[in-house]
Amino acid sequence: MSLHAFLYGGRVSPTLAPAPVTDRPAPATPRRRTRALALPEARWALLAAVAFLLALPLHLGGAPGWTYGPLYVIAYAAGGWEPAREGLRALREKTLDVDLLMIVAALGAAAIGQVLDGALLIVIFATSGALEALATARTADSVRGLLDLAPATATRVTPEGEESVPTGQLAVGDVLLIRPGERVGADGRVLDGISEADQATITGEPLPVLKTPGDEVFAGTLNGTGALRVRVERDPADSVIARIVTLVEEASRTKAPTQLFIEKVEQRYAVGVVAATLAVFAVPLAFGADLTGALLRAMTFMIVASPCAVALATMPPLLSAIATAGRHGVLVKSAVAMERLGEIDLAALDKTGTLTEGAPEVTALRPAPDSGLDEDALLALAAAAEHPSEHPLARAIVAAARSRGLRLAPADDFTAQPGHGVTATIDGHAITVGRPDTHSDTDATVVLVARDGTSVGSLLLTDRLRPDAPESAAALTALAGATPVLLTGDNPRAAARVATATGITDVRAGLLPQDKADAVRHLQQAGRKVLFVGDGVNDAPALAAAHTSIAMGRAGSDLALDTADAVVVRDELAAIPTVVRLSRAARRLVTQNLVLAGTFITALVLWDLLGHLPLPLGVAGHEGSTVLVGLNGLRLLRESAWRK
Repeated sequence: MSLHAFLYGGRVSPTLAPAPVTDRPAPATPRRRTRALALPEARWALLAAVAFLLALPLHLGGAPGWTYGPLYVIAYAAGGWEPAREGLRALREKTLDVDLLMIVAALGAAAIGQVLDGALLIVIFATSGALEALATARTADSVRGLLDLAPATATRVTPEGEESVPTGQLAVGDVLLIRPGERVGADGRVLDGISEADQATITGEPLPVLKTPGDEVFAGTLNGTGALRVRVERDPADSVIARIVTLVEEASRTKAPTQLFIEKVEQRYAVGVVAATLAVFAVPLAFGADLTGALLRAMTFMIVASPCAVALATMPPLLSAIATAGRHGVLVKSAVAMERLGEIDLAALDKTGTLTEGAPEVTALRPAPDSGLDEDALLALAAAAEHPSEHPLARAIVAAARSRGLRLAPADDFTAQPGHGVTATIDGHAITVGRPDTHSDTDATVVLVARDGTSVGSLLLTDRLRPDAPESAAALTALAGATPVLLTGDNPRAAARVATATGITDVRAGLLPQDKADAVRHLQQAGRKVLFVGDGVNDAPALAAAHTSIAMGRAGSDLALDTADAVVVRDELAAIPTVVRLSRAARRLVTQNLVLAGTFITALVLWDLLGHLPLPLGVAGHEGSTVLVGLNGLRLLRESAWRK
C-alpha cells in the first residue's frame, strides 16, 4: 500500500497482539518496529533493483539481448505491476493517478528503444514507493505500539480464589491482583497495597508514581515492586489506551483543510500536466525535432511536473503530531482539529474541573473561642461525624483529618439530611456538621460544627487550584498573544480568586451553559479564533461553538468528551499549551514541505524546458523530493517534538 493509500484510505489495525509472558518485567516503553522486508512494496522494489543491477553490466558490456532482456522484463514487472494496477483503478473512477503517469513514461521509453532509461525509472519509482511505505509503517508503529502495553491476560480475584482471564473479558467491578513487574490489565482504582507505577507511556511522567489505596491506575502501566489489588472501573474497550488508539486511528482517516484544498487542485493540475506534456512533445516535433528526443523530453516533463511531493506535504506532519500527542495522553480526534489547534489566538477556560480540580479541600479551621477546642480537635470532631458520609465535603474533611494523622472516634446514630448536613453521636455528644442558613461573604464553602446544639467552630473549604494552572495560563498567553478568558458558572468571588492566582484579567462569572456558548461566539465574531477548554455537561455548548476545543478527560462528562476536538486524558493543563505548540510545529512543516515540493518541481521543469534534463536524473529528482517531503513530515514522531 502506498503512502497515499494509507493516508487517505488505510487504517491502523486494532488487533491486540498477545504480550509475551516472561519472568522479568517488560520494558517501560515497548517498541514495535516494522521491518523493511515485511512490506510487499519493499520486496517488489528489491526484486526490481536486483534484476536491473544484473542486467545493467550485461547491457553495457555488449552481451546478447537474450541475456539481459528477461532481466529487464522482471524489473519492469516487479516494480511496475502494483502502480499500474492502482493507476488503472483510479482511471476507471475517472481520476488521474500519478502512478499511472510514471508507468506510461517508462513504457514509452521502452517503446522507443530506451529500455535502460525506462527500467531505471521503474526501479527508482519502486524504491521511492518502498521508502514511503516504510515511513508510513513507522508512523503507524508509533500508534500500534501502544497496544503492546496492554497485557493479554489478567489475574482476577474471586471468592473461590484467583483465575487468569483474558483482559477483554474483564468487567467493571472485578478485582484484579497486580503482582510486582506485571502490567495493569484494566483502568481501575487501588483497593489494597502500595507500589509504584511507571505510567510514562500514558501520562508522560518521567518517574514512577506512588500508588496507594484510592489511587487510579491505567491499563498497560507497569507495576513496581509491590502487589496491588485493583477494582476495575472502566470497561477494557474504554480504557485510556484503547481510547488513544481508537481516536488516533480515526484521526488518521480525516483530512485537514489544507489537504482538502490540495486534493481539489490536484486533479485539475494532473490534467494540466497531461495537456502540457502533449504540447512539449508536439510543438518541437512540428518544428522538425527528432522523434526520440521530443518523446524523452515530454516524458521527463510529465514525471518532474507530477505533484507527488505536494500531495504528501500536508498529512504526514499532522498525523505524526497526532501520534505524538496520543503517546503523551492528549487525544486529538482529527487532522482538522490538529491543524486548527495551531490557529488559535485566544483561549477561553472553564474554572471548576479545569483550572481547579473540582474537589474541595479544607483551607481554614476556626474553633470558637469558648469551645475548648484547638484546630486539630475541631477537625477530628467534624471528621468523626462526617466519616460515614459519601458527600464530597465529607470526604474532604475526613481526608484533611487523615493528612494530619488524627484519630477519629467512632460515630453512632449517624443521620444525613440532604442540604443541611449530618448528625452523629461522638463520645456521648450530639455533633452536627452542616452548612449555615445565611450566605457567607467569602468565596469559600463554610461548614459549621455544633456540639449538643452549641457552635464550637467552623471549617472553610475551597476548590483546589491545579498546581500547573498558573504556568499553563501564562504559556497560553504567550502562544495566543492574549490573556485567556475565564468563563464560569460559579460566583464572582470564587472566579476572582482563581483569576488572581492564574493571572487572568478577563473574568465572566455566573454564566449558564448557553451564556458560555454565547460568550465564545461573541469573541469569534470579534475576529478571534477561540480555543475553549472545559470538562462538564454545562461546557458542551461552548466546546461545540469554539473554533477548536479540548476536554479534560479524567473527570469529564461523556458529552464533553464527545463534543471536544481533543481530550487531555490525565487533566494535565500543561499539556494544552504543549499540544498547541506541537500543532504549530506541524503547520510549519506543512509550509516547509509545500515550499520544498514547489521548488523542486519548478527547478526540474525549467531545466527540462530550457535545457536538457536526462530522464534518469529527472526521475531521481522527482522521487527524491517526494521521499524528502514525506520524511520531513515524520520528524514530529521524535520524543523531542513534544518536549519542545
